[in-house]
Amino acid sequence: MSSVHRHEAAQAPGTGRPTAAADDRTAAAADGTPVAAFLDMLRHQRRASVHTVAAYRRDLESLARLAGARAPQDLETADLRRALGTLHAGGLGARSLARRLSAWRAFYRWLERQGRIGHNPCLGLRAPRAPRRLPAALSPEQAQGLLDPACADPLELRDKAMLELFYSSGLRLAELAALDCGGGLDLAAGEVTVTGKRAKTRRVPVGAAARQALADWLEVRVRFAAPDEPAVFVSRRGTRLAPRAIQRRVAQWAARHGLGVHLHPHMLRHSFASHLLQSSGDLRAVQELLGHSDISSTQVYTHLDFQHLARVYDAAHPRAKKK
Repeated sequence: MSSVHRHEAAQAPGTGRPTAAADDRTAAAADGTPVAAFLDMLRHQRRASVHTVAAYRRDLESLARLAGARAPQDLETADLRRALGTLHAGGLGARSLARRLSAWRAFYRWLERQGRIGHNPCLGLRAPRAPRRLPAALSPEQAQGLLDPACADPLELRDKAMLELFYSSGLRLAELAALDCGGGLDLAAGEVTVTGKRAKTRRVPVGAAARQALADWLEVRVRFAAPDEPAVFVSRRGTRLAPRAIQRRVAQWAARHGLGVHLHPHMLRHSFASHLLQSSGDLRAVQELLGHSDISSTQVYTHLDFQHLARVYDAAHPRAKKK
């Protein structure tokens, strides 16, 4: 679920900002017993990440704004259908509507199990179908050109180690940012153990190039890291490098080395999965390495693989070339 949401209803005229009344309802949604209890359940029983809980909170706050003076648990199916219509008319896209409806549905399902409502008013509601977008991935040649350049200073050693690890092991941004020295990274064994979504732990290999890049960085890390800082990747100030800072460094590396596209950590993860599938054809292995709980999340890479095969066919097959 994305952490980026729009603010829709109850905006001050001409400002695009929520009114004071909307802010009050937002605060009520955050502090009210049903929503607070639901979010608490996500945190402690489902072990959802901080980002997931924050996204659910925003989606339920939007529900409170759309509900007006009524409590969210008092809304009926017709009310929710009108709310979806209002959001759609306001420009919210199909993917965002589907995400928001999913959060509402989970909230009402929980209320029903708790005996706080008689039925789930989201049943039967559907968001508009969104076109399926394939994840962007680098070509193997682009990945090689990105990772081959030598480093000019110690912090570039850090940045190259991060890029190599993203591409070598398919880590998520939060997983890489959370890595600690001696706490999951084993260069001697050539593997890294990370904790992903829903506190699910997995162990993935680290390739030779990534191991060398990490060894080079760890050799100079002591110049920057504070004495009590366990993080593998630290800033110039010696503290753990934040996810947003990692995103910036990845994008800056790509721009500096002439990649020509905006690079983000998830694109390196997509590239890892796509290139591995092209080479092995083993969808289940890719699923395990990515930490996907559902094979359908991994199957999107079969479409990328087919695109690659289709390009090869169009370029090489004598009957495929346009006359």
